[in-house]
Amino acid sequence: MNSYYLNRLQTEIVELRELGQYSLVEKIGEGGMGKVYKAQHSLLKRPTAIKLIREDQLDETALEHFEREVQLTSQLNHPNTISIYDYGHSPDGIFYYAMEYLSGITLDQLIKIEKKIPAERVVYLLKQICGSLAEAHSQGLIHRDIKPGNIMLCQRGGDYDFVKVLDFGLVREIVPDPGSNISQEPGIMGSPGFIAPELLVMKSEIDARSDLYSVGAIGFLLLTGQRVFPDSDIDVVLHKTVNASPPRPSE
Repeated sequence: MNSYYLNRLQTEIVELRELGQYSLVEKIGEGGMGKVYKAQHSLLKRPTAIKLIREDQLDETALEHFEREVQLTSQLNHPNTISIYDYGHSPDGIFYYAMEYLSGITLDQLIKIEKKIPAERVVYLLKQICGSLAEAHSQGLIHRDIKPGNIMLCQRGGDYDFVKVLDFGLVREIVPDPGSNISQEPGIMGSPGFIAPELLVMKSEIDARSDLYSVGAIGFLLLTGQRVFPDSDIDVVLHKTVNASPPRPSE
């Protein structure tokens, strides 16, 4: 989606302010598949996050990605996975889904604040990420974009460092639906620095181990304060991901 359509969508939503049973409050995020707003259910008054996209500005494959994200993520109910509440279409062609609103910081923000994280805390965080992924993997789903920006730390029931795995926008089935276009994806699926090498060279033959590589890359960052391949040139990072052996954290 280009900036023109994103800006147009922003204008339309500002004017609308109401989407189904939800009142939009403010924009809190933006990604390749749409915008995310903080909202409130008109009756329950519960804070909610709404992800939305303008239906008539995307091709059939992109719309299928968006709807498939909702369908696949809604099957997951692990406490460390973000929950989906609802989804639908507005009368004027905006596709949206509602999910739990989270207050906290991402691992990206944590590492900027604390630089390096003690090993015991890293283990505690990674176990929760793995718990979320274990449920997804058991249902034949892989995330494909596990990175610090998609891991949020919240407070739940008095417990701090409660992990929520976000943004299943690149989720796919290990064995894709043959009637779906979801596997016909252009370009790189994932985030340089955390993407598994097999996603770069053999996209059609991936499995749950690709997510585990990304978890390992997050662990490396939390322990050392550096990425596995710390280079500002994305092409260099991708080349090393495929061809170089990662250093040990102790190095």
